[in-house]
Amino acid sequence: MPPRETLDVDVLIVGAGPAGLAAAYHLRRLTQNANAGDVSIAVLEKGKEVGAHIISGAVMDPRGVAELMPDWKERGAPIERPVEEDRLLFLTRNSQWKFPITPPPLRNHGNVIISLNKFIRWLGTQVEQSGVDVFPGFAGADLLMEADRLVGVRTGDKGVDKQGKPKANYEPGMDVRAKITILAEGARGSLTKQLIRKLRLDHGRNPQVYAVGVKEVWDVPKQKNARGWVIHTMGWPVRNEEFGGGFIYNMAGGKVSIGLVIGLHYPDPLVDSHRRFQEFKTHPYVRDLLEGGSLYSYGAKAIPEGGYWAMPQYYFDGGMIVGDSAGFLNSMRLKGVHIAFKSGMLAAQSAFEALEANDFSARRLRRFQDLVEESWIKEELWRVRNFHQGFDHGLVPGLFHTALQMATRGRGLRNRYSNVAGHERMKKLGDYYGPGSPPVNGFTFDRKLTFDKLTDVYNSGTEHDEDQPCHLIVTPPDICHTRCTAEYGNPCQYFCPAAVYEMVDRGDGQRRLQINASNCVHCKTCDIMDPYEAINWVTPEGGGGPGYELL
Repeated sequence: MPPRETLDVDVLIVGAGPAGLAAAYHLRRLTQNANAGDVSIAVLEKGKEVGAHIISGAVMDPRGVAELMPDWKERGAPIERPVEEDRLLFLTRNSQWKFPITPPPLRNHGNVIISLNKFIRWLGTQVEQSGVDVFPGFAGADLLMEADRLVGVRTGDKGVDKQGKPKANYEPGMDVRAKITILAEGARGSLTKQLIRKLRLDHGRNPQVYAVGVKEVWDVPKQKNARGWVIHTMGWPVRNEEFGGGFIYNMAGGKVSIGLVIGLHYPDPLVDSHRRFQEFKTHPYVRDLLEGGSLYSYGAKAIPEGGYWAMPQYYFDGGMIVGDSAGFLNSMRLKGVHIAFKSGMLAAQSAFEALEANDFSARRLRRFQDLVEESWIKEELWRVRNFHQGFDHGLVPGLFHTALQMATRGRGLRNRYSNVAGHERMKKLGDYYGPGSPPVNGFTFDRKLTFDKLTDVYNSGTEHDEDQPCHLIVTPPDICHTRCTAEYGNPCQYFCPAAVYEMVDRGDGQRRLQINASNCVHCKTCDIMDPYEAINWVTPEGGGGPGYELL
């Protein structure tokens, strides 16, 4: 059996998203400007290529990238369109009402519509050209710890069969040891989750809460997307007891980005975000925008919505956490890309100073928090620190709290609103629906405007090696066909937007859970929303997962 190799670097970054790439690029620039010698920087990316797992709306505030790379436009950064018009609509099942005034947080003058997927592919090229080593197809599988100090990451083994036995092409994962490790895995990162729990980095914080965004890109007749429209919707099909809404952004070349976001703290155990999104497209207003078009691509992702009070301590002995992994997102503005860029830059500054001092302790890396608190990140997140919690009791109370918070610079009724983890809000079937069977949703997919999960997964470009250990660990495994069936009706069948979880007949009149792991689009919804916290999402073999295009 081949030996496990070790790679020693100065700084290791796990995740080639906006925060991770910004950290790599800015750190390289700092070392070059200071003539700091040969500082080795490595980026691990679990996707088959940089950008393959990247998905967002996205309307980007250019502030972050302009600070990272002032000549970003001249370098050919891909922009779909500048925003020309904002619309905010309230939907009922068959009609809509346009808000006469767009609230300030949703005004996008000066912002740009992008495909974050395309943008990150471009940025990855810039980072590599700066002299950073980027390793796509390598998943960070395990933390390398010495006591409570992070000293690197072990990448996942390749060539292991379903039973965990080496195949002919077996390659053991590599130990990448680093003076500083920056975790930039995105929302609900698997290594970040382990580290937060091990070091209790969330002690005294609110629980992080999430939403799931389900999105398609469509080809439509060009006359239907002639302007840079940014449309956001409230109301149907999101219920008053739920948090979320729809978005429609006009891209270049006749493409339209359309999606629905639903908060992962709903009480109904049968909520199906994918089905709701398909229903959203049947609204007359939305249907008209897509009429004559065709589906181009699909994806889904979790979004950290908890705000300032839910952010963990994002520095520790040996490293830092940036971007969505740490919750750097403004949920009122529906934006996080610019903050991700800035968080990566500030982490890079902290890493550079730590390298100069040859001190990688939490005391030294606390400098990252100080820089964040002194920057516009703190100013922006402080103003919305209680936003998401204000919607804990539904739409109408949420709008009241939002108005009050906007008038009091984010305070509202008190300085800190508390919350609970989203999965704790899910009610049992009997408690939500009462006695008897829940109503049957008779919605059907026409495969022209609306699509089932498997069709959408096909359009996500998702691929995994079928002969590998399942990366979705259910513990205990029998909870699904015993307690969960009776108490919650197996909500994993519904909350997963990729048909990964399926209850099938096991041949004796009972049902069992079948996990279709190869469908997984890496959104982490199951890890977040399972009512028993019985599902643990771990990284599959590097290079597997979605192959997103224009998302």
